[in-house]
Amino acid sequence: MTVMQPQLCRFGTHRVIEPPGTLPQAAWKLDATPVAFENEIRCHVDALNIDSASFRQIAEVCAFDPRQIAEHILATVRERGKQHNAVTGSGGMFVGRIAEIGRDLAGDVNVRVGDPVASLVSLSLTPLSLDAIHHIDVATGRVWVTGSAILFASGVYAKLPDDIPTDVALAVLDVAGAPAQVRRLAQPGNTVVVLGAAGKSGVLACAVARERTGASGRVIGIVPHRSAAGVELLLRQRYVDDIAEVDARDALRVVETLAELAPELADLTVNCVNVPGTELASILSTRDGGTVYFFSMSTSFTAAALGAEGVGKDVTMIVGNGYANGHADIALQTLRDHPPLMRYFEEHFGATPHGASRHD
Repeated sequence: MTVMQPQLCRFGTHRVIEPPGTLPQAAWKLDATPVAFENEIRCHVDALNIDSASFRQIAEVCAFDPRQIAEHILATVRERGKQHNAVTGSGGMFVGRIAEIGRDLAGDVNVRVGDPVASLVSLSLTPLSLDAIHHIDVATGRVWVTGSAILFASGVYAKLPDDIPTDVALAVLDVAGAPAQVRRLAQPGNTVVVLGAAGKSGVLACAVARERTGASGRVIGIVPHRSAAGVELLLRQRYVDDIAEVDARDALRVVETLAELAPELADLTVNCVNVPGTELASILSTRDGGTVYFFSMSTSFTAAALGAEGVGKDVTMIVGNGYANGHADIALQTLRDHPPLMRYFEEHFGATPHGASRHD
């Protein structure tokens, strides 16, 4: 196929259809033609991992019906040339195999055609075309597909490791920013509070917080239900000192509960929830001078900024940047360092059940 090449940009603006002049993440529609320009990499896509906030919103709109969810995703990709949730503004990531490397990148990248890779940039900025959706796991937000995606010269990706199952690596790399940022932010002796502690980003955040805070620190998990599978892991492995069962949307109840467990409040609060309306609970859980890391893509940063002002809280608030230097290696190494955590991810985020049928 011969494609007329536009003025190429390492950030991918040459793929933007509308509105012109915007970067791919902010654009409404991208050109997802499955051919690599000279400064691009094209990948065969095997699976998408829709981010938790986005998948929850899609599933609710589609009554948690896999067929409806598949149709919703296909319609979004056809319309926009990417998987970009218009409600949450977020996307997810993909795993696949290198299919084509543009001439300008040949020799400058650490992958070859055929190598298995995971994208470490959001699907909300990734040109994506889908031929079919074969299976959806409603519990995890995993979507098995046949399709193609484009990585820009500025795009970040990881070559999949040989010692970790692909499905497990996909689940972990999707939230790699959380453990990496907690490793950077948590200090020995700190009190760390993790909202949404039983989710996949939450359990990783708790495990790293336990490492960083040491014997003199405290890690407290906030969960909506103690019956969640991740809670047993957190308590059994002592990744947390306490678990509080409280809806993170109820800010006053969260603070009342936390005041009994940690009267001086948190030095660091990590928000890993997948529902909106938890900004004030995170802010009020944190001592003056402390830090709130909003990893959740359900966060309204306007609500966070104005909420902190409204309750008179002097806290440092960090946007949930999913990227940090070395975040993929840190996340994967966290699994290697914690065999129980590895087993948990294998059990809950492993391969598709044998015999799964299309869209089921």
